[in-house]
Amino acid sequence: MDRKIVLGLIAISTLAIIIAISLPGGRKVDSNPKLPWQITTDADGNTSVFGLTLGKSTLKDAELSFENAATLSLFRTTSGEYSVEAYFDRIYLSGLKANLVLTLEVSAQQAQEIFSRGIRISQLGDGSKKVEISEEDKQHLGGSTIDLITYLPAADLEAPLIAKHFGIPDRKIAEGEHLTHWLYPDKGLDITVNSDGKEVFQYLTPSEFQRVISPLEKL
Repeated sequence: MDRKIVLGLIAISTLAIIIAISLPGGRKVDSNPKLPWQITTDADGNTSVFGLTLGKSTLKDAELSFENAATLSLFRTTSGEYSVEAYFDRIYLSGLKANLVLTLEVSAQQAQEIFSRGIRISQLGDGSKKVEISEEDKQHLGGSTIDLITYLPAADLEAPLIAKHFGIPDRKIAEGEHLTHWLYPDKGLDITVNSDGKEVFQYLTPSEFQRVISPLEKL
């Protein structure tokens, strides 16, 4: 692609983000910005992003910070592994629209008990099961800490713009024809760059980053 065109695309994308932050549809500009590239790591190696610290902040902290209530679901894979996810639909963080999914830290025993009390169980296409969690369990899960954050931006971001804000990744691993994982181990960040769709950002504690790399190395 012609270099002038590439630079033009970067300028347009950057301007769009600036406008989104400055004029967020009538919303107040966040005095404490929660932007996807504002990632910090403390002395203990804990990652903070969107005003939340992985392994420390709770679901209740997230709901207060985002001023939204999460939709909670429990999933059980075909191999019997559980995960509890808190979904925030179409929220604005510092003027940028996105969906967020928080994976909560829940013990296997607690997950099994939640599963047994589930209101409704549905089977997904891959054979895994999705459970609608009871109101009582939802209340208890408010104090559960956040293990992983998945950020799904409403906008389709160009690779040059991602590199501008996040820097050059330590490593890239291709997944199929259109997906490339940009890996930032020191930040605990995996950006799935999609040449044919929208990107997916996953944040976890850097010490746990092998959880991301191991499956990718088997591709």
